[in-house]
Amino acid sequence: MTDQPISRILPDQPDRPVGADCVASYLPSLDNSPGVYRMLDTQARVLYVGKARSLRKRVANYAKLTGHSPRIERMIRETASMMFLTTRTETEALLLEQNLIKQLKPRYNVLLRDDKSFPNILMAKAHPFAQLTKHRGAKSVKGSYFGPFASARAVNRTLNQLQKVFLLRSCSDSVFEGRSRPCLLYQIKRCSGPCAGLISRDDYAAMVEDAERFLQGKTTGVQEELATQMAAASEALEFERAAALRDRIRALTEVQQAQGINPRGVTEADIVALHMEGGQACVQVFFIRANQNWGNHDYYPRTGSGAEAAEVLQAFLGQFYDNKEPPRLILLSDEIEDPDLMAQALSQKAGCKVELMMPQRGEKAELVAGALRNARESLARRLSETATQGRLLEGLAQAFNLPAPPQRIEVYDNSHIQGTNAVGAMIVAGPEGFIKSQYRKYDIRGGDLTPGDDFGMMKEVLTRRFQRLQKEDPDRKGGTWPDLLLIDGGAGQVSAVAGIMADMGVSDLPMIGVAKGIDRDAGKEEFHRPGQRPFALRHNDPVLYFVQRLRDEAHRFAIGAHRAKRAKAVGATPLDDVPGVGAARKRALLAHFGSSKAVSRAGLPDLKAVEGISDNIAQTIYDFFHDKG
Repeated sequence: MTDQPISRILPDQPDRPVGADCVASYLPSLDNSPGVYRMLDTQARVLYVGKARSLRKRVANYAKLTGHSPRIERMIRETASMMFLTTRTETEALLLEQNLIKQLKPRYNVLLRDDKSFPNILMAKAHPFAQLTKHRGAKSVKGSYFGPFASARAVNRTLNQLQKVFLLRSCSDSVFEGRSRPCLLYQIKRCSGPCAGLISRDDYAAMVEDAERFLQGKTTGVQEELATQMAAASEALEFERAAALRDRIRALTEVQQAQGINPRGVTEADIVALHMEGGQACVQVFFIRANQNWGNHDYYPRTGSGAEAAEVLQAFLGQFYDNKEPPRLILLSDEIEDPDLMAQALSQKAGCKVELMMPQRGEKAELVAGALRNARESLARRLSETATQGRLLEGLAQAFNLPAPPQRIEVYDNSHIQGTNAVGAMIVAGPEGFIKSQYRKYDIRGGDLTPGDDFGMMKEVLTRRFQRLQKEDPDRKGGTWPDLLLIDGGAGQVSAVAGIMADMGVSDLPMIGVAKGIDRDAGKEEFHRPGQRPFALRHNDPVLYFVQRLRDEAHRFAIGAHRAKRAKAVGATPLDDVPGVGAARKRALLAHFGSSKAVSRAGLPDLKAVEGISDNIAQTIYDFFHDKG
């Protein structure tokens, strides 16, 4: 891959051509190599990223004055310079194009928003007694993965039922090693109690195997075996065991019903359906795994101001599977621009053949039709909600005398318990509702803060937030600066925030403090602005409810971040800080000595006696606990 010379607009180049003439000026330096091109405006901001089988032919097409859609015509008119990257193959160009689109977010490209990894069910097998748990992110843990599921809620619901059926442990390895008596899950019949030796390793392994067979779609055999065991227990007058097996069969049936529509002829596929209306698009993705429907997720990609369906769907596929493993079959509602090239790129990523299909009849076509119906209904709801949100933002601007309806509202809150595990939180809302991909949490670092100093915490959060904004977007043209700040608090908090912002040279952002008001009742909130008298809105004003939702969402997010930090701190041990001691050695040490305190007091010969602990590591552990002074 090579980078060709870059030409940019500079202040001392007033006569440099813009538009089609600018595009044409690059033709003499281009050949027919495949690659990626970027179109930039007069401020060197990227307008568009595209890939080409032949850079020269693609750029020559843009240099023509006719034959373009209104969207492409606008883009060409704004083009003041271009950048080029040549690649060895068109497949490489396609993959690079999607990476650059996600990184640069050009205005005229189709852009997938709110992308994230999907949760899986993990059967973790690093321990002799496998752990059944939820997993999100890179598949780096040893074990079997089942998914993806469309949401954490779908995974949690399935795990809840699987615990009833297969009685597999969900606790972490460190908790497992530290127990001598079974926990509450054993008492409520959701675990077989391997931590207390209440089940043999072979019997537990058999249940693990049954669970994996079920998650692979082999449900009939599992049910038949349980039914046979229940009948045998009943004949042997072991009625308590028979009742337990009956409950497991019922729970298994509930899992199957919760999976929704289960296609018989499709073992593994993603169903991707697109509906476009009113200049907006909705893409519905359904996940079929092991002949079971594991849920769906909807996306609303930015359509680049008028892109056609084939371009939208192709861009979506490239960006969606950038950080996800594609299945062997992808069912589409519409044709895409380069189906063969996309199939080749996805096959290369998956390490096996990936087929793209637009079915016309049969069960596959019915699945696509169902996904398309969901896309259409989701977009209708989205358009309705967007219109309502627009009216609320207009009402907010009127109520608080803002110059225009805010396009980006940032709401800040803190959460802690007597100053411990303190976190700051920021949520963001705009014309399309809450923008969860823009939420941020801040671990409070200030070592000199007095525990519980909310003003000090807010100062740290705002300072870090706006110093970064000033560095990354000093001209405020990137859409990342807020139009309104909402602070949970009264006159004192607003005055403090105004002072913090003034110290950073930011004095033109509207800010509003939301105080609980009389008796701290919802509906009696008072609103505070710098240098002005507090005021209230009428009890049934929709704007009041809107502000309450914003404040409550910030509070929810802050508490969630605090609880996660506190839970992590509870599970931490001094062994986490010892160099060279990872999860496996930590388990071995805790199993041998019983606690981290006992490890810290152990002598060097005792440490060397632990399985998996070499002489060098034993010396490191001993020195860590004995040579700190």
